[in-house]
Amino acid sequence: MLKGGKVGLRARHEDDIPILQAELHDDVENHSRSDGRPWRPVMPGSKESRVVVDDKQDRYAAFSVVELDGGTPAGCAWLWDIDTHNRSAHIGVGLLPSLRGKGYGTDAVRVLCHYGFVVRGPRRVRIETLADNAVMLRAAERNGFVREGVLRSSAWVRGEVLDEVPLGLLAEERQADPKV
Repeated sequence: MLKGGKVGLRARHEDDIPILQAELHDDVENHSRSDGRPWRPVMPGSKESRVVVDDKQDRYAAFSVVELDGGTPAGCAWLWDIDTHNRSAHIGVGLLPSLRGKGYGTDAVRVLCHYGFVVRGPRRVRIETLADNAVMLRAAERNGFVREGVLRSSAWVRGEVLDEVPLGLLAEERQADPKV
């Protein structure tokens, strides 16, 4: 397990899937704001669920976010679109609604950056979030990410077109964290 100050990132356990499915995927609003694909119902136990992990994918590393105090599942984290040629990757974090606002997102981004830069070796890591997602924008910027513009009208979220904000962090800009 990779440990931060508040959360750990570990392999997805079978017991995590029903919790993450119910709290993240089955919440249509949450899913619509965090995934570019349209929401559709997924049967319990289906291998089509976004929270089921295919750990044979080289360009994708999925984690369960867990509270360090007790190991309770707190959400999901991904390093995705890992491009070994261009040495780049994307980060994604989704926390259970009841656990938001406790600093877990900032900590999860920090631990993902450690994993990405130290273990996988990209020169650049990127986050894309909706322009109205102040919490993720803050979590990214607290970890050194820089806003790189606005993608106007680029996301379709439940009948509304929203802007997205891409943020980037270069390896030399990252502050190494001895806690991870």
